[in-house]
Amino acid sequence: MKKFFSEFKEFIMRGNVMDLAVAVIIGGAFQAIVASLCDHIITPFIQMIIGWCTGAKSIDEMTKALNVGPIQFGSFISAVLNFIIMAFIIFLLVKAVNKAMTIGKKKEEEEEEETEKECPYCKTKIDINATRCPHCTSKLEGYKE
Repeated sequence: MKKFFSEFKEFIMRGNVMDLAVAVIIGGAFQAIVASLCDHIITPFIQMIIGWCTGAKSIDEMTKALNVGPIQFGSFISAVLNFIIMAFIIFLLVKAVNKAMTIGKKKEEEEEEETEKECPYCKTKIDINATRCPHCTSKLEGYKE
């Protein structure tokens, strides 16, 4: 059972799954912006143009004749703000998950870096505890005669 949960955790923490989840959520939020743009701005505007073409003299006459409300900029702005807030929250969540995923990796990288150093004379990789370079036989820092 432990192995099953560890495999599931590894699957969830993969970048592909996180990217897909973010794409689905952002896509759903963006769909709300598009729907609001069409329902609250474009459709009433088109209906007003049709009303003017049919001879209505004022916006009140057009809205009564077409049975449509005025352009609703507030609803559209609300949808845009909802999208921005949702995108920011998802950004923070992904940033936290990425930080959690790199915590174990940093320790491994640090350990690997501590096993070798570079000779200042011949620039070859040598053991970190070496006092003489095995390639150019130069005396290194920490050499005692």
